[in-house]
Amino acid sequence: MSQDIYQNYLVELKRGTQIIVVLSQLFEKEYGYSLLQKLVDRGISIEAGTLYPLLRRLESQNILSSEWDTSMSRPRKYYVLSDEGKELYEYLIDEYHNMIKIVDQMIGGTK
Repeated sequence: MSQDIYQNYLVELKRGTQIIVVLSQLFEKEYGYSLLQKLVDRGISIEAGTLYPLLRRLESQNILSSEWDTSMSRPRKYYVLSDEGKELYEYLIDEYHNMIKIVDQMIGGTK
């Protein structure tokens, strides 16, 4: 099997956790680039072209709140979890842990 096929499946596997990972970093205000750097520094590979549309979508769904900081030479839009976002995050974390438990049982646990 080609490496491309492996990479495609790996991307799909990681895509399912991107929202949880992004939400986990927004309990305090972050602007897009700082969030991107934080994720990359922790080994999470996410493209800016994926992150920024995700932030805008989550904001439009009232999962995130945002505000502009124009005090610097370059304005920055800061994002933070809304109350609804915190509830969603807790729900997703519970479901994520349940899924891990089920998948571990199905595949025989971890190596």
